[in-house]
Amino acid sequence: MTAVFERTARTTSAPRAAALGVLLAAVATVVWSGSFVTSRALHDSVPPVQQAFWRWIVALVAVAPLGARQAWRQRKVIRRHLGFVVLASLLGVTVYNSLVNQAGSTTSAANMGMIMAASPVLMAVFERMDGVRPGARRVGGLLVACAGVVLLVGGAAGLAAGDLWMIAAACCFGSCSALLRRKPAELGGTAFLFTTFLFGTVLLLPAQGVSLAVQGGFEPTAGTVLPLLYVGVFSSAVAFFAWNRAIALVGPSRAGVVYYLQPLCVALLSWALLGETVSAAQALCMALILGGVMLGAAG
Repeated sequence: MTAVFERTARTTSAPRAAALGVLLAAVATVVWSGSFVTSRALHDSVPPVQQAFWRWIVALVAVAPLGARQAWRQRKVIRRHLGFVVLASLLGVTVYNSLVNQAGSTTSAANMGMIMAASPVLMAVFERMDGVRPGARRVGGLLVACAGVVLLVGGAAGLAAGDLWMIAAACCFGSCSALLRRKPAELGGTAFLFTTFLFGTVLLLPAQGVSLAVQGGFEPTAGTVLPLLYVGVFSSAVAFFAWNRAIALVGPSRAGVVYYLQPLCVALLSWALLGETVSAAQALCMALILGGVMLGAAG
């Protein structure tokens, strides 16, 4: 699968490659929006660390048919870049998702989506520190979308403990996305995905053991297993592959602008699944976010 994407990237014109990158970033964003809803839905039944642990177990099983063989073939490459792979695993798998699940225990899915939309600002900052100058249109789109997020968060009823966890998660995600720009070209995408899932799950083992000892396990029912399957297969295997590929095609700054769609997606899911309404002020903020996404993605 990765080889097909790489051949496509070489033979596709720059505008078409950019369009593909934006599309993949949008796919990842929509799928991840659903993971905030599932995280919030599981907060009473599955402890946060156990949510993360079983999510990555499912993701490993989903990716293994393609990724395990490629990772074995590239074991020397992985060993050569072990520090990079472990750091990416720690930030993108072990820490980030655990923070998101912890946040879901005390704040709403809508707040989670709003705060996570701030992470592209960090991506742009890290990219600028790396010597990359975003175009004027992209900067303008970033500022417009950021204004929508600030207005949206400013209208909230105040920060809860879960909001602080989400701020930490946004910082972690932004750092990881910037790090992905340095992924060694010789390391295949599927091998990288499988390896980070594997290392991230292993790094979660101590916290999983503590959670089981202190909080106990959870009852496997349709209400717990199906959401874990969703976040394991779609929010992990599918979305991470799409996001990593988007970073490779258009860079973290432009992919990050697309990520501003997340509050809109979460709001729509909350309306469809939970019956929550959207106020006129929220609709205005969503329009700013969407407008900024379209402007920045075209820059």
